[in-house]
Amino acid sequence: MTARVGRIRDVATKMLEKPTDRAAEYYRRQVTEALLAALYRLGVGEIEQDEHLEKFWGAVRNEIVRQSHSGHTGDAA
Repeated sequence: MTARVGRIRDVATKMLEKPTDRAAEYYRRQVTEALLAALYRLGVGEIEQDEHLEKFWGAVRNEIVRQSHSGHTGDAA
């Protein structure tokens, strides 16, 4: 999951664009459900799914910080 740099950047950008915490949390739930479904289809076990999700959301948090400090919202060249 953490190797999906484009997806991580896209999710971080969209999280930053959400107008409220409630909207961001709703989006986070949607992304999590989609990731879990994809991992399930791949036959990934529950414990490993949790590990992948933890790493993915950690990478998203890092990207949010990076974008916040650089002033960019994903349109970098």
